[in-house]
Amino acid sequence: MRASEGWVVVFSGGGTGGHLYPALALAGALRALRPDVRAFFVGARRGIEARILPARGEEHLLVQVEGFRRDGPLLANLSVVVRLLGALVETGRTLHRLRPRAVVVTGGYAGGPAGLLAVLMRIRLVLQEQNAVPGVTTRALSLFAHEVHLAFPEAIEHLPRPARPRVRFTGNPVVPPSPVEEAHGRFGLVAGRPVVLVVGGSQGSLALNRGVLDAVTQVVRGNGHGPGRDARERPLPDLQLLWSTGPTHLEGVQAGLEALGRPAWVHAVGYIDDMPAALGIAALAVSRAGAMATSEFLAWGVPSILVPLPTAAADHQTSNARALHKAGAAILLPEEELDGRVLWAWIARIIGDRAARERMARAAHDRGQPGAAETLARSLERLLPPGGAR
Repeated sequence: MRASEGWVVVFSGGGTGGHLYPALALAGALRALRPDVRAFFVGARRGIEARILPARGEEHLLVQVEGFRRDGPLLANLSVVVRLLGALVETGRTLHRLRPRAVVVTGGYAGGPAGLLAVLMRIRLVLQEQNAVPGVTTRALSLFAHEVHLAFPEAIEHLPRPARPRVRFTGNPVVPPSPVEEAHGRFGLVAGRPVVLVVGGSQGSLALNRGVLDAVTQVVRGNGHGPGRDARERPLPDLQLLWSTGPTHLEGVQAGLEALGRPAWVHAVGYIDDMPAALGIAALAVSRAGAMATSEFLAWGVPSILVPLPTAAADHQTSNARALHKAGAAILLPEEELDGRVLWAWIARIIGDRAARERMARAAHDRGQPGAAETLARSLERLLPPGGAR
């Protein structure tokens, strides 16, 4: 797609929502500051951006690129290299045509070609890293970047020393808070009752779903830390569970709940479209420890029980969860320790102790940076000529 006239800023990153949504949030904040800016996105055909960018009407280019298979044989990556070369050619043509003032890479394999070409074409390069352990793309490009923006202070120790003077700690760009007066009704919940939000990422998490279903089973059958036979209606005073299972897992979870008599306090959905509204009413979150999920919990001041994905690259989710646990904003629950009794014990302890929950919420607020998108946008604005179309 062709970008309209105006100062062009290219945003590249994706493969997963954790890399794409920061780019979208940042582009939105920049356009709010500078309406003359045209955001153009470069992503991967196999990534989530292939669905999200067209649906949002964003100007974009999708290239055939994928991540290297780190544990596979060398020949298994031959096709990856061939596609990378093709992506470099296609992206290079696009950058030459658009002549962007800056390229912003938000990580993931989808950001590699645009970031490398920005260096070769002497276009100002800005990096935004979401995790406590930077990915390969960020570490490699940080040596040549004009600025490197980190969400976790711990991440700087994993960057090459020559890159560290250009580091800024700005947080992750997230969608700003919005009014939630109608949120309870939107999700079929009762206002005034504590809400435990369960999310396993946009596709859901089989391990997390199993653990939560086991917890619900323990409570309904009176074997957990709930009140026994009356748990079907009230597992704790007024507790409600808003559970995003992931679209492909919803049927199985619903079958499990059906076998338990469909407990009225459990509300399972395949996907939550309005996550800010859900976060606005959550007293506690149970989640994987991806960068954007944890950043949203911090920005909203939501205490969390984090179950890191053990197979995440460089085990970065464990690093994310450990950092928030150390800050007092979250409980770190390794997947190998996840079962219904343990999970429910933590939920019951946090929901039942308002003072402890408020301490965790304050710690989350202290670590969160809800204004990160605007801060980053102002930094980008300084790289642009004065307002007005070119």
